[in-house]
Amino acid sequence: MGKPTGFLEYTRCQNRDVPALERVKNYEELHQPLTEEFRKEQAARCMDCGVPFCQSNYGCPLHNLIPEWNDLIYRGEFDSAVKRLLMTNNFPEFTSRVCPALCENACICNLHGSPVTTRDNENFVIEHAFASGLMQAKPPVMRSGKHVAVIGSGPAGLAAADQLNKRGHSVTVFERSDKIGGLLMYGIPNMKLDKSIIQRRVKLMQEEGIEFKLNSDIGKNKSAVSILKKYDTVILACGASQPRDLNITGRDVNGVHFAVDYLTSATKMLLNKQNPADASITAKNKKVIIVGGGDTGNDCVATAIRQGAVSVMQLEMNAKLPDSRTEDNPFPEWARICKTDYGQEEAIAVFGQDPRIYETTVKECYADGNGNLKSVQLVKVCFENNAETGKPELHEGETWVVDADLLIIAIGFSGAEAYVAEAFGVQRNARTNIETLSDSHATAVPKVFTAGDMHTGQSLVVRAIAEGRAVAKEVDNYLMGYTNLT
Repeated sequence: MGKPTGFLEYTRCQNRDVPALERVKNYEELHQPLTEEFRKEQAARCMDCGVPFCQSNYGCPLHNLIPEWNDLIYRGEFDSAVKRLLMTNNFPEFTSRVCPALCENACICNLHGSPVTTRDNENFVIEHAFASGLMQAKPPVMRSGKHVAVIGSGPAGLAAADQLNKRGHSVTVFERSDKIGGLLMYGIPNMKLDKSIIQRRVKLMQEEGIEFKLNSDIGKNKSAVSILKKYDTVILACGASQPRDLNITGRDVNGVHFAVDYLTSATKMLLNKQNPADASITAKNKKVIIVGGGDTGNDCVATAIRQGAVSVMQLEMNAKLPDSRTEDNPFPEWARICKTDYGQEEAIAVFGQDPRIYETTVKECYADGNGNLKSVQLVKVCFENNAETGKPELHEGETWVVDADLLIIAIGFSGAEAYVAEAFGVQRNARTNIETLSDSHATAVPKVFTAGDMHTGQSLVVRAIAEGRAVAKEVDNYLMGYTNLT
């Protein structure tokens, strides 16, 4: 710990956000970093807490050495902080932008004030590393002669590839899309994660010897059999990419889309230097309803506003969470409290009201004479009578109709897509995740492993990276008979 009284002397100060009415005019990242001196002060707030929950199972899944690099930031030893950070996290430039900061939720400072700005501190460290030239390609000195195929280039696949390449194995990453990154590239809007940040990392990985093959959809345009013959091991890291759907009357009208398709179309237009509002799926001049109150739903709110939506409504089936912790949600558990995210802040600034409507979902879609969505019937729901099953109960007497031109479904993903599993002959479990051996990432098919959301179900980027590191360790041991990966 750098300064014993730091948490008493300095108040929490996060990176500045561009004002809502300004940032909705573009797709640039909305967070603005603080100066070096401010960052040292924020790092000084990391206290000698004795039990750092921030890096425990309550906090960071990667077990980042948070108190150590916070101390180094305070002391101005930024290069050393980079080394400590990269010991446990392959991609801090991703997690410091999109992670919900489990570490901050578990910070001891929460007990009597505000948590340390750990995520912002992490971002400062990794951006210092790139800006100062510390992030140079370091190809392995020797190659093992072993070849590994990674199917999927999301955070789990990239982390596994990075670890195994450092070990000296020759790694090829197959991606079905036209860009590397998985949902990092097309599932998260540019204002949260600028795509140049992903491309910067991919370039570095290529320089270190990792090969990337785009437009390679295994099980469709490329054979799984040929991959199994050519490579010593295969890691399936395709994510839980099967979106959950709404089973409602009129679902097939024009104007109803999954969130991942909507966000992908907007990002592709942006990458092609075209106006995202002119994408094939656009909110421009439309009344938009988004079903889903999570991060993806919030991203859709922000994107719709930037595209020029006339109005935006976000439906959440659950009741509004309390504004502060309740007795049955003690520290250091994840705080189940209501938060207003950047997209909702923007909706309030633009439209004058919070877009969220709680305990509500869509019951039916209505089309105009041309088969296009014109309105939806909403219905109130509750879970009280079905607490054990977790299924909502519709209040049939509480329905109403609202105009809508675009309905976006953002209620998560149900698991791995079947065709990839079938191509490699692996089984899916009851949750449609890839079935593995007990306490392992290995499937029942020889030399085929899995990791990330494809293994665990939909989760966070930081957990996907942890999964990628774990499967890399297991694969390395399989190939070499031992491993020194962490």
